[in-house]
Amino acid sequence: MRILAVDPGSKQVGLAVSDPTGTIATALSTLPATPAETLAERIATAAAEVSAERIIIGLPLRLDGSRGPEAAAAERLAAGVRKASGMPVQMVDERLTTAAAERSLIEGGMRREKRRASIDRVAAVILLQGHLDGLRRSKRAG
Repeated sequence: MRILAVDPGSKQVGLAVSDPTGTIATALSTLPATPAETLAERIATAAAEVSAERIIIGLPLRLDGSRGPEAAAAERLAAGVRKASGMPVQMVDERLTTAAAERSLIEGGMRREKRRASIDRVAAVILLQGHLDGLRRSKRAG
């Protein structure tokens, strides 16, 4: 089953997609976060274009697990995507994915300007790969 992952940001939204077997996450693209009124529909279109059957959206919780305005915005986005796509949409804890993405890009020697353009896609890949790995672990345990 192909899954689309969404890493919401205030300026850009990163997208990643799994392979059909649900094993490997690959960066897809970024979408501008504005205009916010059309974002859910643009995400739904991207999901349809890659034949996704499910969508996961990063839930930006604070380090202590509490929800702030960013989490509320992500939940509103998920509701909009659910309505626009008709697909199952799941919220997934995304704490530290952006930091992990930045570390990965720095270690890869990417310059700051290019990192800004890539970080949201890489964060979406990290979010999705963690989700896919978790699904595999739970299947083995169950």
